[in-house]
Amino acid sequence: MARRPALILTALSAALVVVGCARMGLDFWAADGATARVLLEIRGVRLGVAMTVGVAFAVAGVLLQALLRNPLAAPDVLGLSAGAGLGVMAVAFAGYQAGQGIAHVGAWSAPAALVGGLGAMALVYAFGQRRGLVEPVSLVLVGVVVSILCGSATELLKNLMPDQGAALGRLLIGAIRDVPVARVAWAASAVAAGLGVAMVLARAIDAASLPEDEARSVGVRVGALRLVLFVVAGVLTAAAVVLTGPLGFVGLIAPHVARFAVGPGHRALVPAAALLGAALVVLADACSGLLDTGSGPMPVGILTSVVGGPLLIWLLRREFRGGAGGRTV
Repeated sequence: MARRPALILTALSAALVVVGCARMGLDFWAADGATARVLLEIRGVRLGVAMTVGVAFAVAGVLLQALLRNPLAAPDVLGLSAGAGLGVMAVAFAGYQAGQGIAHVGAWSAPAALVGGLGAMALVYAFGQRRGLVEPVSLVLVGVVVSILCGSATELLKNLMPDQGAALGRLLIGAIRDVPVARVAWAASAVAAGLGVAMVLARAIDAASLPEDEARSVGVRVGALRLVLFVVAGVLTAAAVVLTGPLGFVGLIAPHVARFAVGPGHRALVPAAALLGAALVVLADACSGLLDTGSGPMPVGILTSVVGGPLLIWLLRREFRGGAGGRTV
C-alpha cells in the first residue's frame, strides 16, 4: 500500500502526457515546415496556459481546504477568483481613463489580481464566522455573496467602457486564448514557486489538521502557517486569473478526486491535485475546440462549471446531512 500513491501519481502523469499530446494534435506533420512551426507554437502556448492554470487552481483549492478545514473551499466558491477578476478589470478601467486604450491591462494586472483576490478572501473569512468559529456552509454562502458583489462591480466597470468591456470579455469569462509568452512564463514561475511551497509545507499542513493544541505540541506554528497558505493560495489564483480569467470549480473538483485517489496526506495530495487540475483544463480546452458555436470556441470556464456545479450541490447536501451548521474550525 505504501507504493500506491506513487503508482497513482505515475498514472496521472501519463494521463496528462496523453491529454497534452491529444491537445497538440498530429495534423501538423502533414503541413509544410513553416505551417508546422506556427501550429506547434500556437498550440504549445495554449497547452502551457492550460496546464499552468489547472495546476494553480487545483493547488489553491487544496491549500484553502487545508487552511479552513473545509471540503467546500475553492478559489471560485470563496470569491478569490471573482475578486482577482475585479482587480484586473479595475486596472483595465484605470488604463482607459489614463488614455491607454480599452484593452490595456499592463504590468499592474498581476498585483491588482492578487490584491483583489486576497481582499475578497479576507471578507469571506471575516463574515463567515460565528462566535469566532468558521462554519463551512456559512463560509460558502458568504463566498457566493462576495462573488456576486465582485462580479457586479466588474460588470459596472465594463459598462463604463466605450465598448462595454467587449475587448476584455474573454479575459474575464474563463477562456484560454493566445497570450504573450512572457506573461505565461512569469505566471508559470509563480505557480511553480507556489507548488514548491505547498510541497515543502506538506507535513506541517498534515499536522495542522489536528486540534491546534496538538499541532503546536509537534512544533507547528499554526497562525504563521495559515498566513502563508492564505498568501500562496492568493498568488496562485491571481496568476491563473491573469492568464484566463476565472475558471469555475477546477479548484474544487481536482482536490476531491485526488483525495479519493491518494488519501489525505498532502505530500501525495498536492502533486496529485496539480496533475489532475492540469489534465482537466487541458481536456476542457480540447473539448471547447470541438464546440465552436460560430463565434469562436466555447469558453473553457463554461465546461468546468457544468461539471463542477453538480459536485458542489452534492457536497453541500452532504454537509447539511452532517449537521445543521456543518463542521466548525
